[in-house]
Amino acid sequence: MRFDPAIARRNMVLSQLRPSQVTDEAVIAAMSEVPRERFVAPELAALAYIDEEVAIAPGRALLEPMVFARMLQAAEIAPGDKVLDIGAATGYGAAVLAQLAGEVVALESEPELAVAARGLLAALAPAVQVAQGALERGDSQHAPFDVIVFEGAIAEQPAALFGQLADGGRAVAVVGEAGRTKAVLYRRHKGEIAERVLFDAAAPRLPGFAKAPRFVF
Repeated sequence: MRFDPAIARRNMVLSQLRPSQVTDEAVIAAMSEVPRERFVAPELAALAYIDEEVAIAPGRALLEPMVFARMLQAAEIAPGDKVLDIGAATGYGAAVLAQLAGEVVALESEPELAVAARGLLAALAPAVQVAQGALERGDSQHAPFDVIVFEGAIAEQPAALFGQLADGGRAVAVVGEAGRTKAVLYRRHKGEIAERVLFDAAAPRLPGFAKAPRFVF
């Protein structure tokens, strides 16, 4: 049977997103619109919509559709929001975010992935700004952000980047050590950070976010 991306996107929504408590119609519409298959290697296009992460480079992958959708839903992204997409890779997540937010900055540390993202997003989401730099440093030049999305797992709370959140800003990430990772929502209010665990989730580890060493006496 010939691969039909439109049918694959519809099946992703019907069999993965809606049965998994994804009810935000804006998120569903965005993921129904963006051609996920364009952001993976051509030989992997037919696998772009499976209910697993899809490898795009050594150690890097597109998040599982359900995990990504539920994180975006929890972030409550509004049309006027400014969003920082950390670990943008080839740009799929940034393209989806561009359907939801007013401004998107896609941050990628790997030069080859950043180049790929610029090329793809120029055609599919030209308003997205692609920045190359260390993921763990965020993007202070364009801060503050209403939302920060981490497109991969991090070892612990990303406290160093909370200063780049606007008051009322939200951050979503898969957090924890291998085998014990959960999607978490952080919300900043008057300088304080509230944390809410959303659901169990697995994701590829983002570079630069290893657990900080602890002194033991």
